[in-house]
Parts: sequence; structure tokens; C-alpha cells
Amino acid sequence: MSDWKTLILDVADKVAVVTLNRPPVNAQNIEMREELTALFDELSDRDDVMAVVLTAQGKIFSAGADIRERPNLGTTPGAYGRHNRRVRETHNAIAECSKPVIAAVNGPAMGAGFGLVMASDIWVASETAHFSMPEINVGLAGGVSFLQRIFGQSKARRMFFTGCQVTAQEMYRLGLVEACLPPDELMPYAMAIAHDIAGKSPIAVRLAKEAARMTEVMPLRDAYRYEQGNTLALSKTEDAREAQMAFLEKRKPVYKGR
Repeated sequence: MSDWKTLILDVADKVAVVTLNRPPVNAQNIEMREELTALFDELSDRDDVMAVVLTAQGKIFSAGADIRERPNLGTTPGAYGRHNRRVRETHNAIAECSKPVIAAVNGPAMGAGFGLVMASDIWVASETAHFSMPEINVGLAGGVSFLQRIFGQSKARRMFFTGCQVTAQEMYRLGLVEACLPPDELMPYAMAIAHDIAGKSPIAVRLAKEAARMTEVMPLRDAYRYEQGNTLALSKTEDAREAQMAFLEKRKPVYKGR
């Protein structure tokens, strides 16, 4: 798919910028979720992409799910199941993307909008951003599994039970975002991280992303052995030999991805 209706894609210098583009608040409807899933699956396989920056048009990163679609879900058998599967797969496509994903959060990220951030690897926020799971305010409840993975129990459950907002400044104080920046500094900062990643060995970055995701769910002993296996495999690659020679010769490495 190349004609995106709710997204903008720009690729240059091995960095893909994915911009949510569904004004006025980038609410996630069926079309946006299907496009996000398809696009991140595509980016996983593209050799010309080494890192992805996910951001949004306008002043709001994403207000979450498009509530206008929800009243119809209970009237058709199977509709809720399809909806829930679509939401899960949107998250999974980002989380499982073989390329590191940097969320450049340019404004409020609410509910499913915060979910897109939590699916990403590195978070950078504008000073105008805040984060919340406000589903309780519309009689729903979802996302506590993600909140409790990121926050301590009290903060996670307060957010879940009340829908309260956490500012970008507080997220930075808690060490949960990489930086809290004036709006005009957000994308340059995020792009600098992306270009730094793009300069590494493609095979090493792919295995590093895989290890970061897989070891989250492993016991520490097994996780460390898994990483050692990756290190052994990487040590036999041309890229590893090139990186070591470049270090010794005090030059920039030239990677081939093998």
C-alpha cells in the first residue's frame, strides 16, 4: 500500500518518519489502525529503513480511539472481537517492527494514543504533551497491563481509575521519556537519535531490537543466555569484523548488513 489516507510517510537517509494525519485530533478509526499495521509491517521488511520516527500532525499526538465508531460495535455479532483484534495488531505491528521506533510526542497522547507511544522503543516529548488513559471517563476500562509495566502500582492504578493526566515534565522527572523539549526542538532531537541508529550495522540493530523485545518476557538467566547467543552470531558477521577494523584504524565503518 502506498496511498495512505490517515498517515504521511517520508523516508530519507535510512530513517522513516510516520506522521499521524487524521485531523483534528488524530483519533484512531478502523482505517488508521489498518494503515498503521500495514505500514509498520512494510517498514519491517524495507532495506532502506533502519529506524522509524512516529509523530503526528497538529497539536495533538492522538486523542485515542474514535468514539464515534464504538456505538455500532455491540449490534453486530463478532464486531467487538474484530475491533479488539485490530487494536491488538496495531500495537503489535509497532512493537514487533524489526526497526527501532522513536515516538516523537508532539502533544497529548490519550488512551489508544498513549498505546502507540507505549508500543514504541524510545519516547521523546514536547513540553505541550501529556499522557493519560481516560477510558474510565466514557464508561470503559483498558490498558492497565501496559500502565503497570511502566509505572509503579499507585501511579498506574490512579491513572487507570481516574483517567488523570501525567505531564511531559512529570514523565521526564520519572525517567520515562528521553527528553522534554520545546515544540520546535522535538523533531530535530528525535531525528538525531534515529540517524545515530541508522549509522549502525543493520544486522546488529535488528538483533538488538529483537533481544530488547524478547528478553522482556524471559527470566533473567534465560534472557542473558539468549543475548549471549546473539552476540556469538554477530561475532561471525562481516559487519562485526568491519566495525572492529574501523575502530582499530580510526575510521568510520562501512556496513553491508551481513
